[in-house]
Amino acid sequence: MDEQQKNPEQQADQSEQNHHDGPAGKYIRLKPFFFIMLIFSLILSTAGLTIFALTFGEDKVVEVGSPERREFQKLYQAYDELKSEYYADIDQESLVNGAINGMIDALGDPYSDYMNQDEAAQFEESISSSFQGIGAEIQERNGMISVVSPIKNSPAEKAGILTNDNIIAVDGKNIQGMGASEAVLLIRGEKGTEVTLTIQRGEMSEPLEIKIVRDEIPIETVYAEMLEDDVAHIQITSFSQNTYDELLTALTEMEGAGMKALVLDVRQNPGGLLTSAINISDLFVEEGKTLFQTQEKGKDAEVFLATDGEKLKVPVSLLIDEGSASASEILAAAMSESAGTQLIGLNSFGKGTVQTANELQDGSNMKFTTAKWLTPDGNWIHEKGIAPDVKVDYPKYSKLPYLDASIELKNGVLSDQVKAAEEMLTAIGIDSGKVDGLFDDQTEAAVKELQKEAKIEETGILTGDTTYALMDSLRLKIKKDDPQLLKAKEILLKDLAK
Repeated sequence: MDEQQKNPEQQADQSEQNHHDGPAGKYIRLKPFFFIMLIFSLILSTAGLTIFALTFGEDKVVEVGSPERREFQKLYQAYDELKSEYYADIDQESLVNGAINGMIDALGDPYSDYMNQDEAAQFEESISSSFQGIGAEIQERNGMISVVSPIKNSPAEKAGILTNDNIIAVDGKNIQGMGASEAVLLIRGEKGTEVTLTIQRGEMSEPLEIKIVRDEIPIETVYAEMLEDDVAHIQITSFSQNTYDELLTALTEMEGAGMKALVLDVRQNPGGLLTSAINISDLFVEEGKTLFQTQEKGKDAEVFLATDGEKLKVPVSLLIDEGSASASEILAAAMSESAGTQLIGLNSFGKGTVQTANELQDGSNMKFTTAKWLTPDGNWIHEKGIAPDVKVDYPKYSKLPYLDASIELKNGVLSDQVKAAEEMLTAIGIDSGKVDGLFDDQTEAAVKELQKEAKIEETGILTGDTTYALMDSLRLKIKKDDPQLLKAKEILLKDLAK
């Protein structure tokens, strides 16, 4: 029996020797129990050494749970101390949102913004088919919420909100220091509801309170009309998902009506989608010429060229003003530098950066600047804007402040509102006497004349429907005697006559 057990062991040893050519040449044979105990002892020893090193070495045991990225250790420490030591319960989500907001704010870039889930939903809504609100593009600038431009035919425009108005309060709540996304949540609301904005305008010492009834704001972005002499006027109010198709439809309509020249209008257009601006620019720039350039950090500029697609054949001029921003300026630069189009109006806003919106896991969003854009000639217009070829200012009366229809202006009243009303009456051709802010007999007679023309009871008191009639008459005056549009048309007619 012993011999029969020994032979297999010898065969096994021989087999191992045949397959191992290491220098030892021999092997230490241990019984299974001793082998297992040896391994167990080694494990215990290793564990003990590890604990000793972590406890008494340079890296203490408290470092075991630290994040790998050491630049965030202070942030985690602050969060943990607040969570454990703050006198009341904390909202974890609010702290995290606040930390991200703080990082974005530290960039000092008014075009970069963090949006929580509600704010992100509002942002997505703003580039869809419609939304409910007052219809004004705003941005945070130097701690103030500033109006970039009101949307055409929106409640904001009709109420008299102007580009560069600073909104300092919403329904009495001070919003100075807020981000644009936070302010939007307060300003927007359901159709039919009212919001009161406190406005600081220019050098006016007293802020204005403007009540606006919210409405459905359709994202209809292209408006076309045929002027005299077969000159079409097409206004683009923003660059949204459907703007390019809307413009093609409008151009087809104008061509069918006999268009011989076109005044394209991006005044008060705050911008929008980059792809929309590229597609529209391509309609006016010859194939192979530069539309614009983008430059990311540490990279050479990427040049975007016009394609061989559909091109507009009639003479074109472009209207711009201080409310023309971002995508509007991309279009203006492409048409000016690569197509030789004349720009008429006022210096544009000056936004020369491109933003990308990145959605986070919980539906929140970080919109931040990823590149600067350059004109075809390589110019960066940021905070400088684009100068028109022909400067034409707005008439003074187009900047008059909104009149509060709830206030009674009558004989004997002395105020800035009376002075604005006198200037409005003069602008629409009704003599109100000396423009001095005093509501006197001549002012009363002028108001009665206005009421007679509007078929309103002739009380001589400026309030309610009479106030609205005055502002509506002024709005029609501004539209009819638009000096920038008239100048653009004049230039095109001279081109046609050559």
